Amino acid sequence: MDFNLKKLTSDAGVFFTRAVQFTEEKLGSAEKTELDAHLENLIARADCTKNWTEKIFRQTEVLLQPNPIDHTGARIEEFFYEKLDKKIPSRTTNGELLGQYMLDAAKDFGPGTPYGSTLITVGEYQSRLGGAEREFLQTSAINFLTPLRNFLEGDWRTISKERRLLENRRLDLDICKARVKKAKQAEAKAACEGDAEPDFQETRPRNYVLSASASAAEQELRVAQTEFDRQAEVTRLLLEGISSTHVNHLRCLHEFVEAQATYYAQCHQYMQELQKELSSANSDTYPNSFASNANPSTSATCPSPVSSATLPGVSPPCLASTSTPGIAREPSGPLKIQDVQQPSTGHRKAKVLYDYDAHDTSELSLLADELITVYTVPGMDPDWLVGERGNQKGKVPVTYLELLS
Repeated sequence: MDFNLKKLTSDAGVFFTRAVQFTEEKLGSAEKTELDAHLENLIARADCTKNWTEKIFRQTEVLLQPNPIDHTGARIEEFFYEKLDKKIPSRTTNGELLGQYMLDAAKDFGPGTPYGSTLITVGEYQSRLGGAEREFLQTSAINFLTPLRNFLEGDWRTISKERRLLENRRLDLDICKARVKKAKQAEAKAACEGDAEPDFQETRPRNYVLSASASAAEQELRVAQTEFDRQAEVTRLLLEGISSTHVNHLRCLHEFVEAQATYYAQCHQYMQELQKELSSANSDTYPNSFASNANPSTSATCPSPVSSATLPGVSPPCLASTSTPGIAREPSGPLKIQDVQQPSTGHRKAKVLYDYDAHDTSELSLLADELITVYTVPGMDPDWLVGERGNQKGKVPVTYLELLS
């Protein structure tokens, strides 16, 4: 008990002395030992690495898990598994959950109904998208987040500990320097006073004590200098290891980008396959009435804001003829659109690129992003096609369409 009390008292004294030295340095009343330029640069580089690594780590977590506190308690569950040092189990992603809901709904609505069969198709692809997302999250967590976390919670803590120890060694060194300086000043002053007095017998013991005190202070200074130099070397070696940390994080960054590219490529492939399956279905199964009721204000428009409705006789640049710019090229000869019959072959699906207002009853108005069936008939102008949307039929400009199949 006595030993612990003595140690506690000694530690408190050292702490107080260091605090006084630190305060005097801040006030400019005490000298401070400066680190060499190379070590200062290493410290600044390490601080920069730590700060940006922490920001990148936190933001990557937000990217991979936008809602950390959700109804599933995902982040809380991860916290407990990390504290228990156990592997985090694989969880169902939102895409997989949505796909399962769609499949379950299709069972109740009837798999043979148009809506039910579509729910099955979309639900299966949503499950695939969710599986791709889960694989991306796991890969990114292992290859990118884990190395960053290991640096922040492992290497950086060691560096910080050694830097604090270096700062304490520097304070101890400066304290010893101040003691030596005071001892020498006291010794010099005593020598001057002794020379001025006629009898030196009384001043000799005091000079001896001051000389011994100065010698002891110099010995403490040498020990403190050795400990400071040793700690500075240890800290320097650790800080120089930041370069290898950058190399490791660079490799992890490449792996993260590779996983991200693979994930988005899978998503793009799945969505293309889903669109093909939906577009290949019969038009009776997927009615286009939703497109005709779409809000025109949210649809894309032709690059030219001037329409033929506002300027009679002038059509948008999309329809301008190469022979007479600015003048709409109409189909050659009169064409009764009601008498045109859809051919048994040659009809295609087309996606509308821009809104189009019909000029007369023979034309068909279009809304951007809707799907229509188009075909051509003998004797028709090549810049125009016959378009059908449900029971509606009319001429449509080719430049407003993107042929899909």
